[in-house]
Amino acid sequence: MARYLAAYAGQLALNTLRHRLAALAQWHQVHGFVDPTRAPVVRQVLKGIQTLHPSVEKRATPLQLTQLGQVTTWLEDAAAAAQSRGDRAAELRHLRDRALLLLGFWRGFRGDELTRLQVNHLRLVPGEGMTCFLPHSKSDRRHAGTTYKVPALSRWCPVAATMTWVAATALHEGPLFRAVNQWGGIAAAPLHPNSLVRLLRRIFREAGLSSPDDYSGHSLRRGFAGWANANGWDVKALMEYVGWRNVHSAMRYLDGADPFARQRIEASLPEAPALPRPATT
Repeated sequence: MARYLAAYAGQLALNTLRHRLAALAQWHQVHGFVDPTRAPVVRQVLKGIQTLHPSVEKRATPLQLTQLGQVTTWLEDAAAAAQSRGDRAAELRHLRDRALLLLGFWRGFRGDELTRLQVNHLRLVPGEGMTCFLPHSKSDRRHAGTTYKVPALSRWCPVAATMTWVAATALHEGPLFRAVNQWGGIAAAPLHPNSLVRLLRRIFREAGLSSPDDYSGHSLRRGFAGWANANGWDVKALMEYVGWRNVHSAMRYLDGADPFARQRIEASLPEAPALPRPATT
């Protein structure tokens, strides 16, 4: 294990190596073997890699609320245009993409969570919202499943978008988000988590967002976390809503309302002295 880490130290990011160790650790634990990743030498090698190969953590660009509105409006217009010309496949894709975008943003879901949502695990609560049950998630250590509450909103509503997609496809069970073929047929399997980055970037590009390749599957969660933080949510409330178990996980998604501290510094600067008026003749 230590030799493997040393061999890939200069090729892979430290976070990638950590993720691979986590996967190996889980496999050993599930099958009842001793976890080799907990050996002191492995931890020492990781610490050495961090010292020898320091790097700035690359974070996804957060999707801002105004951008969410821009993309949602574009998807609604595109779906209506596709319907008017009889393009069933395009209409369904736009309806799916709108539901995926709004549900992912307002619930702060990760890409893998979106792809694991099941139609038969959705429950509509009239006038309030909708619940989504996930049998297991990254933060669900006891594997008891987690129920997420989704609010019904007056604008850019994730519940209405999801119900419209479900009604259009007549889905009653199985994966919520699936591929749509060129004839408008719905796949049986869910979208693959690795396909979401390409899907989101394509949507953002077509909707006219600048630098669409800067976004990733974490952009929806980072966007919601930033919006909530800027609108007065405290970290505890945000952690409970999204499902983070520790503050460190939450802070990785928060840039703060004033990330460069410009507003705080400007507020403490003395006012510039007034210049004397020029003499008049």
